Amino acid sequence: MVFLGLLLIALGIVAILSAVFVSDGSAELLGMDLTALAIFLVGVGAGAALIWGFAILKYGTKRELRQRKERKQLGELSEKLDQVEAERRADGDTGTPSA
Repeated sequence: MVFLGLLLIALGIVAILSAVFVSDGSAELLGMDLTALAIFLVGVGAGAALIWGFAILKYGTKRELRQRKERKQLGELSEKLDQVEAERRADGDTGTPSA
């Protein structure tokens, strides 16, 4: 998710920078002649890619942090369970009911 967000942000930035710095006053983008409508649509697409990229990046980061927190909690609980089981074995209780 994070990678996709960063990729969309990078594509949007490349489109905007190439429109600003590559063209020398003419309607040309990356070697192609563009109409006014095409330039407008490239700008809209670049802006949408930036916004979409930031949204995906935000969602992916939140999800990653939540999963990391859950893994940490599960690890702590697993360690506690292992300690309790070790204590039971040390006390001689096997956990099986006696007949």
